[in-house]
Amino acid sequence: MPKNVLLEICTVSLDCAIAAERAKAGRIELCSDLPCGGVTPPAQLVAAARTRLRIPVHVLIRPRPGDFVYSADELLIMRKSIQHARQSGMDGVVFGLLDEKSQVDVARTRELVEFARPLSVTFHRAFDETRSWQDSLEAVIQTGADRLLTSGCRPAAPQALSTLAELVRAAGDRIIVMPGSGITPDNVVQVVRATSAREIHASLLRPALGEAEQRQESPAEIYHRRVLSVTSLLRSQA
Repeated sequence: MPKNVLLEICTVSLDCAIAAERAKAGRIELCSDLPCGGVTPPAQLVAAARTRLRIPVHVLIRPRPGDFVYSADELLIMRKSIQHARQSGMDGVVFGLLDEKSQVDVARTRELVEFARPLSVTFHRAFDETRSWQDSLEAVIQTGADRLLTSGCRPAAPQALSTLAELVRAAGDRIIVMPGSGITPDNVVQVVRATSAREIHASLLRPALGEAEQRQESPAEIYHRRVLSVTSLLRSQA
């Protein structure tokens, strides 16, 4: 079990982001519209998060739902969103570009990575729609991204533990491989042990408490309990 595993929490709400920080999450990813996989959050949320949070905050840069093949106009929108994130004091950005053959668009992604500096860059789960994780890992590394968020090319990370373990080994020190999707308090220790990942990504949206208790607590309090359950498990296993 790796020591000091960082838990990144993906959220669309300032209240939940604050609750996650209180529960000792290591980083926040901000986005909107999680049911579609997430899109760029509103500027007001980005500004408020920077004012209220002390832990690192990364912003999803995705101009629309759907595929990850972007037009020139959409790339311009992404550049403006990256610029806003940088000017707002964010710590990182999260994006991913594919070409029409469902391969990593190395050239255009590298341009955005360079434009985003000095922010940290995560290549997101567009990776999971590519045809070969081996080739795609090398392509993502070529973009210069610092981190790869992936479910191991399956709908949820716990379904792809062997692939994720191979990704972590193949990446070595060249890029951080961060498993995400479907991670819960019930499986997070298994995921970390099986993959040797040092960073984990979760949204923890599914209720973890009984309905009666939910009625007695605010959404932020419930969310705090969910995140705390994961961070406590990670600390106890270190």
